[in-house]
Formats: sequence, structure tokens, C-alpha cells
Amino acid sequence: MTSVLTLQGKRALVTSGTRGAGAATVRLFRDLGADVLTTARSRPEGEAEPGFIAADLTTAEGCATVAAAVRDRFGGVDILVHMLGGSSAPAGGFAALTDEQWRTEIDLNLFPAVRLDRALLPGMIERRRGVIVHVSSIQRLMPLPEATTAYAAAKAALSAYSKSLSKEVAPKGVRVVRVAPGWIETEASIKLAERLAAEAGTDVDGGKRIIMDSLGGIPLGRPSRPEEVANLIAFLASDLAASITGTEHVIDGGTVPTV
Repeated sequence: MTSVLTLQGKRALVTSGTRGAGAATVRLFRDLGADVLTTARSRPEGEAEPGFIAADLTTAEGCATVAAAVRDRFGGVDILVHMLGGSSAPAGGFAALTDEQWRTEIDLNLFPAVRLDRALLPGMIERRRGVIVHVSSIQRLMPLPEATTAYAAAKAALSAYSKSLSKEVAPKGVRVVRVAPGWIETEASIKLAERLAAEAGTDVDGGKRIIMDSLGGIPLGRPSRPEEVANLIAFLASDLAASITGTEHVIDGGTVPTV
């Protein structure tokens, strides 16, 4: 086994890989020698990405389209990274969440991983090698009742599913791990900080502090960067982590206050 981090010759699918930590993961994987496909609802404007598949992964049809494209282009994958996730639920606590909003959170944060695993995992088992990375969230451990109840519950479901899957397929040569980020400093989160700053009459740094305070503080004093999340995912997907499976790896600057 090499002592250098490399993904040379690996075939990878990274969902939601056109921005934020997903885009950083795609770039790093390619720098490390992997052949990478990624997917999102639409191609980023002005980009001609040969390894891009347009699909809506919140639907069974979208997942089937991506799985078919992966098999057509690669014949299967060695690494499957589920970056897709997020929330559009309104603030207002439990009473603000309708059945439709609950379904939307589950369809975005749980079912894409379940469906793509079901489609692509059999090939990994047949070859007796492969790695699946489920990107969860620290919200599953510390949900914010005002705004993230449904999102946190969906991520908790993803985590439980991931743990069960890891126990089933580890004896068959496939590793399944989880990465749980806290606040990541993406373009979207900076826009949020700017909006909060404007509402509070402060600057962007003040807006960032508002976000950090809402999380109970970040001991490191800043959010994680997309490249740092990508670094962790790349290590876990590599042969350097060959005996790591079934575990969750938190990257949150110390936000989660418990052991």
C-alpha cells in the first residue's frame, strides 16, 4: 500500500459537485488521479464539463439516469460520494412544516443516497472493493428547532442507514463512511452572512458571528473551508484509510460540544 495519498486509476461519482465542497472534492479527486463524474440539476452556466450528468436526484428517474450514465461511461465506480443535501424548509419550528416540506427534505437528503447505492453498490460487491462516503451534517446531533428540524431528521436517517449498510457490506469488501460537516464557508453561506449583517446593521464579519453564535459558537473561530472538507473525503476514500468503515468523521471547527 502506498504511503502517499493518491486516487490514481479510481473511478468516482460525486453528486452535487458543481459548487461548494462538492466542487472542491471533484477538483481534488481529479488532481489525485481519479476519473470523476459529477451531477446536478443543471450545468453551471458558461462551463463545458465533459464529466457532468444533468439530473434531478430527488427523483427515482434522475437517480436511474445517473446510474445508467455511470455504467455506460465507467462500467461502474470505485468511489461514490454523496454530497447532495440541503434544506428549503421555512423557519417557525415544527408547526411550520407541512407533509410536503417533510417529503422534500427526505427526497433531497436521504433517498438519492439510498437509490444510487442500490444501483451502483452491487458492482462494488462483485469486485469486492469500493468506498461509499455519505456526507451528513452535525445538525443530526444538534438540530436547531426554529429552522432545521426536518433537515436534521433526514440527515439522522441518512446516518442510521449508512451505519447499517456499512455492517452489511464490509465483509464483502466495501467500506462505508460518513462525513459530518458543520458550517462550511461557501458562496451561499457568505450571502447569508451578508444578509444577516445588513439586517443587523453590521459588517460581513458580524454576519458570520451571528451564524456562529446560532450554532453555539465555533471554538476554531471560523467555518470550515470547502477544500478542508474535500481533503477529509479524499483521505477516507483512499487506500490510506483501508481499515476505516462504519464511522462518522466530524469536521466542524469544534462546534459539537460533546464527546
